[in-house]
Amino acid sequence: MSLSKEKKREIVQRFETHTGDTGSAEVQIALLTERIETLSQHFEKHKKDNHSRLGLLKMVGKRRRLLNYLKDQKSDSYKLVIKELGLRR
Repeated sequence: MSLSKEKKREIVQRFETHTGDTGSAEVQIALLTERIETLSQHFEKHKKDNHSRLGLLKMVGKRRRLLNYLKDQKSDSYKLVIKELGLRR
């Protein structure tokens, strides 16, 4: 259920704020969004997988907190990330 190295590298390069950036809020939000989408597809097939569902809810909460932080600190970057990822907010 984890991301492949190539997919992760591609996401990091797309959202990094400077070279070698792997921990900025933008990158973390993008990686969490990709994992959330992967798990959502998993639940279409495995409806009763409640243990993974708890992990999904934790990831959604973490993404929400990161988005709130980004909105407070860098609103222009927040708008760009929302637009790029297609999140409605």
